[in-house]
Amino acid sequence: MQPSFFRSAIRAALPVFCLAGLLTGCVSVPPPAEGIGYRQARFAEIEAMRAYRACRDEGLGLDRQARAAGDPGRYLAVARILEGCESDLGPSASALATEERMRAYAVSVQARLKGGDVAGARASLERFAEAFPDRDLFFDDGASFIETLDAVLGGGRSAAGANVPRPLAEELARVARWSR
Repeated sequence: MQPSFFRSAIRAALPVFCLAGLLTGCVSVPPPAEGIGYRQARFAEIEAMRAYRACRDEGLGLDRQARAAGDPGRYLAVARILEGCESDLGPSASALATEERMRAYAVSVQARLKGGDVAGARASLERFAEAFPDRDLFFDDGASFIETLDAVLGGGRSAAGANVPRPLAEELARVARWSR
């Protein structure tokens, strides 16, 4: 008789224990103190990216105007604006939207070159490589942005064996041959 008594007691207590287990799982635990700080940091990153994108859009709009007018002064203004966008972003958001930021910075390097500031373009290319280590952009034909601009700006490497467009490599080889 005792085993059936225990079985019926277990059957009667089982729903109570299950209900207690479910209720303990629903108890709210106060959020850690860092939750608010995390939200504030995330909000600051979002605001920084909004400001960056507005600045970038202004620079790219001026770049379109510079291309239409062919004005070297406007190209230099584009470079200053886009480089300012990157520097205003700050370290808190430096890991955000890397590809997007690389493209804008690449436009600023090219704008310096188109504006006639070769030394500034070379310095901007070096800053680009430092800001985005082990990263590169590629043109539609697969040519490397860094290697192509390095070859054009005379950064010490030859175009032979570099990932640069074929016409550029041929032109640089022709210039080197005739300069001897």
